[in-house]
Amino acid sequence: MEKDRFISYIQFEKRYSPHTVTAYRTDLDQFFRFLDRQYGISDIRDVTHAMIRSWIVDLLTMKNSARSIKRKITSLKAFYKFLTREGTIEQNPIRKIITPKSSQKLPVFVEKEKMDTLLDEIDFGEGFQAVRDRMILELLYATGMRLSELVHLKDSDIDFHGALIKVLGKRNKERLIPLSGNCLKLLKEYIQDRQKMLEKLYTGTILYPASLFITGKGRSIYPRMVYRIVTSYLDQVTTIEKKSPHVLRHTFATHMLNNGAELNVVKELLGHANLSATQIYTHLTIEKLKQIYQQAHPKA
Repeated sequence: MEKDRFISYIQFEKRYSPHTVTAYRTDLDQFFRFLDRQYGISDIRDVTHAMIRSWIVDLLTMKNSARSIKRKITSLKAFYKFLTREGTIEQNPIRKIITPKSSQKLPVFVEKEKMDTLLDEIDFGEGFQAVRDRMILELLYATGMRLSELVHLKDSDIDFHGALIKVLGKRNKERLIPLSGNCLKLLKEYIQDRQKMLEKLYTGTILYPASLFITGKGRSIYPRMVYRIVTSYLDQVTTIEKKSPHVLRHTFATHMLNNGAELNVVKELLGHANLSATQIYTHLTIEKLKQIYQQAHPKA
């Protein structure tokens, strides 16, 4: 089936992330269910632009946001581009579709003072898990890496001599992120504590774990666990509604720009494919300038 070939193509040839592949598959499944329910067809060659428009209307009727609909159309466009290139279809009906505009939401971030409180004043407790949790928060804030990138880190990704960490990002693209002296010191302490914990678990045997971050039972850490750790500690310092590892990524980028970092540098550190993805953070710095102006200017 065309859909299955397309999913294999983006998964193995384009090397899209598992999250993106799942999103594309879900969107296409939804589209085909609509075609079957509304028009009784399953052959992609029978689809017209009017049918695609009626699907978009149906999505709007179901209260899908403009942003969600835009993503679904993007999935469909990629699918039709694949079909056209393969010669499965001659006419591409989605070319006549106008994507609805979505309002741009500014990223949520944690204020610098609250991050200082989190990393300098909060009591993480004693023992391996306390050291690990603090290290996770330190590293996410120090590097701006994604949750998936953190979970897949290995000891070999850290270059203590060069003060760098290697991150495997989207589409298996590697990038190097500098680490501060303090962050390297904490990483060394964490690895030492981790080794002691493993020796106790496995009665003195020297082990080399597959992942940099592990659970209290010696297994590789997993995304949901990191999410819980980050949320529980952010709860202690901020009242922002959204709390997640990605918020620390936003926080990293915002604080870098607020402190004078060039946009292109932040783009490379975040692993963005193009500058437009990074430019959203400039809106935050402009808002910061407005806030300072309102507070400081006597005529504001």
